[in-house]
Amino acid sequence: MTPPIEIAPARGKLGVLLVGLGAVSTTTIAGVMAIRKGLAKPIGSLTQMGTIRLGKRTEARAPKIKDFVSLAGLDDIVFGGWDIFEEDCYAAARTAGVLEQSQLDQVRSELEAVKPMPAVFDRRYVKRLDGPNVKKGKNKRDLAEQLIADIRAFKSKHGCDRMVMIWVGSTEVYMKETAAHATVASFEKALEQNDEAIPSSMIYAYAAIREGLPFANAAPNLTADVPAMLELAARMKSPLAGNDMKTGQTLIKTIIAPGLKARLLGVKGWYSTNILGNRDGEVLDDPESFKTKEESKKSALDYIFQPHLYPDLYQDLCHVVRINYYPPRGDNKEGWDNIDLIGWLGYPMQLKINFLCRDSILAAPIVLDSVLFLDLAKRAGMAGIQEWLSFYYKSPMHAPEVYPEHDLFIQLMKLKNTLRYMQGEELITHLGREYYD
Repeated sequence: MTPPIEIAPARGKLGVLLVGLGAVSTTTIAGVMAIRKGLAKPIGSLTQMGTIRLGKRTEARAPKIKDFVSLAGLDDIVFGGWDIFEEDCYAAARTAGVLEQSQLDQVRSELEAVKPMPAVFDRRYVKRLDGPNVKKGKNKRDLAEQLIADIRAFKSKHGCDRMVMIWVGSTEVYMKETAAHATVASFEKALEQNDEAIPSSMIYAYAAIREGLPFANAAPNLTADVPAMLELAARMKSPLAGNDMKTGQTLIKTIIAPGLKARLLGVKGWYSTNILGNRDGEVLDDPESFKTKEESKKSALDYIFQPHLYPDLYQDLCHVVRINYYPPRGDNKEGWDNIDLIGWLGYPMQLKINFLCRDSILAAPIVLDSVLFLDLAKRAGMAGIQEWLSFYYKSPMHAPEVYPEHDLFIQLMKLKNTLRYMQGEELITHLGREYYD
């Protein structure tokens, strides 16, 4: 079949700029370097290990996704980024303490070559962190121009054909959209006026989109999800994805909740608590940053259960989310969920989940897949919100006139059907009547 979308080939190097070389970034970078040397497998990565069914079940066509669509190869990726600390990626990975020393040492020289550029950072938006490797500028517009200069210099130095940027920095304080975010003109004026409505993450997003780069937000910050950024993305043909990577407890919620709803089991209460000891946990110990994360975590159940359609089952759902900073746990997060269910004739039941997970281990394949799929979207001319990538995010970006889809299985169907559409293959509806007619 002839693909309905013309996709430019994935030739040359792909520059990947990560904002924040913390646990998630260093785990991603070290992981990709180990995988391309044959030292580990890309477990958890849909782009590397996932398959896609094509045609009827009787045809037995199920190639790997990376063989079906034109994705950049791991050998073509060049990593860079910004951080408020000066240590190189190897030292930063040791500080993060996610990967074993012996594993880091196998890619030590490659990691040491990744040195952070000075970051745009303001403690008003992330109050529990501070570091020396920070840019200075006369205003936020000046800082944005410095980031654009960094992007261009990195691209030139490493001979990159294409670039992608992902915010993997900390969760910023809770913010709402203001008049500064209404248009590109109002946003640029606000940059020049050092408007407090523009946090550091928005400065990065603006710089990336202005340069035509695909941009993803891996945190629950407002960042690119405002009219000004969408206007600029349409103008510069930049694909956008986010917000807040779906790992740990929210991943489990978007797996379990659709199943409960499918069987029309009522839910009266869902209590979630986490203990986390890494830098993310420290940042979220600040109430203003936690508010941002809480809004992201709590929204999924409302959209999955649709209480306005099923008032008898979900109207009075009590949903509580807690995050507790516990330094001894490090990056090994533990999530407890207690779910109070209602079954046939109103009889109560309970479901309890204890998920001992590794936050950065779950996040790293999401970063890799977001990079490769956003690069694909850019080469396919798909600008603006890429809702088909909502599979990876807690608070998926979506058109203002529609509700976001949070059901993990619907999200996966949307993603794979998008790939089929791009390649001119028949979409899979799972109707299946043709086998029996």
